[in-house]
Amino acid sequence: MTKPRIAQLSWPAVSLCLLAGAAASAGEPEGEAQSRLDALQRQINQQMEQLQVLQRTMAQEQRRLNEIKEALGLTALDAQRGAGTAAGAAQPQQTAQAAQAQPAEPVGQAPQADNRAAQVAQIFEQPGVLTPRGKMVLEPSLQYAYSSNNRVALVGYTIIPAITIGVIDVREVKRSTFTAALTGRYGITNRLELEARVPYTYRTDDSIVSEITPRTESLPFSASGHGIGDVELTARYQLTDGGVNKPYYIGSLRYKSRTGKDPFEVVTTPGQTRYFSGYQNELPTGSGFHGLQPALTVLYPSDPAVFFGSISYLYSLPRNNITAHYSDGPVMIDRVAPGGVFGFNFGMGLALNEKSSFSLGYDHSSVGRTKTTVGGVTSESLRTQLGTLILGYSYRLSPERSLNVSLGVGVTRDTPDVTLTVRMPMTF
Repeated sequence: MTKPRIAQLSWPAVSLCLLAGAAASAGEPEGEAQSRLDALQRQINQQMEQLQVLQRTMAQEQRRLNEIKEALGLTALDAQRGAGTAAGAAQPQQTAQAAQAQPAEPVGQAPQADNRAAQVAQIFEQPGVLTPRGKMVLEPSLQYAYSSNNRVALVGYTIIPAITIGVIDVREVKRSTFTAALTGRYGITNRLELEARVPYTYRTDDSIVSEITPRTESLPFSASGHGIGDVELTARYQLTDGGVNKPYYIGSLRYKSRTGKDPFEVVTTPGQTRYFSGYQNELPTGSGFHGLQPALTVLYPSDPAVFFGSISYLYSLPRNNITAHYSDGPVMIDRVAPGGVFGFNFGMGLALNEKSSFSLGYDHSSVGRTKTTVGGVTSESLRTQLGTLILGYSYRLSPERSLNVSLGVGVTRDTPDVTLTVRMPMTF
């Protein structure tokens, strides 16, 4: 049994036949009717071509969507939603294959970045984020510190209130220190980095000493010094894997050399009286002692902020048989044992946008008593407390370079009044 011919025609052909019949019944000339039919046929062909192009485009987009879903592992959810259908029955096998192939895709490497702490504006000496494996960071920096100190020392005894018999030592000191440093860090692994820091220091001191005695005398003097400071070497290791609401623990060990000119090498002019110890003709650029400083740093990400803090202890190795240089001759010092320095700091970093961040923190150091032995007699200094409130800002100039600026304000008497630091870490 054969089907009618009209059933084998497409809907555009049927439409043309109906239009031709309508034109013939209306008495339209055959030539004009044929022209209209040809024009309609061309329009229909153009529309069919456009539909085919759209269908091909939709098919390509669907294939891309399927590839993305398979890479992200979303086909498993589609398989559960489509259970009971033929398509749903075929998708679990595809999902299993995609799951097996997923570790080889770049998407599978993303969790490694989650094991590293978020970058915040650096305000302390030790950075919070370790250098990635095989990367090197060069960080030039410039620091300016200014401090002023007015001290009144009463040397004598009191007969009645407000009357002192003896010497009143009034000392005013203005001190400025510029430190330019180049720091290099290299990532051995994603958890271990090594650091070397080479500073260059320029210092100036302007002082006035007045001894209020029956013969009042003022001694103004100035001194300066410049040269390489104490070179430092540091190793840092990330102890744990952190994350959101999980802390990062980073341990470090810093070695401080005594490459700078120490206080015993510079020439000191002794005071004219026993109440004034004298002044240094040249200022030292180093501490004069080797030191080791272990530290533990903690970073706690809590979106959108990052909390951080650290504790440390600096142990300086004692020195024996030191020759101190004075203008009137050398002086032998049997032993000098610097006091240990216990330090801690804490702060918070907040990302303002994808390029800039802001940090606020506090740094405190408690300097122990230094013991000095001369001629078999040992004397001790007083314990010193150094506290600094620090504000920091960081701006990422490019993926490999950023600019960090921090401002420190001293909150204790022995701390510099203001400390301004500019850093520019560059990654290679």
